[in-house]
Amino acid sequence: MKQTIDPVIEEIHETRREIAKRFNYDIGKITEDARRRQALDGRPLWQPESANKTMHPSGGSTFPDNGESSPAAG
Repeated sequence: MKQTIDPVIEEIHETRREIAKRFNYDIGKITEDARRRQALDGRPLWQPESANKTMHPSGGSTFPDNGESSPAAG
């Protein structure tokens, strides 16, 4: 079976490859450039409330500390 190539999808992949190559495949540099261009264009930037929130405010675990696990619900 011959695979059909969607020219729009292929153009997206080619653009992604060009951008990656331009920034030496460094995702941090790619992201930094995208944010810089968004700010210059006056587009709103998403800002998380905080970088990393703990899952449990106490930093503790919900699992017992005795090394045993609870039986699965069934």
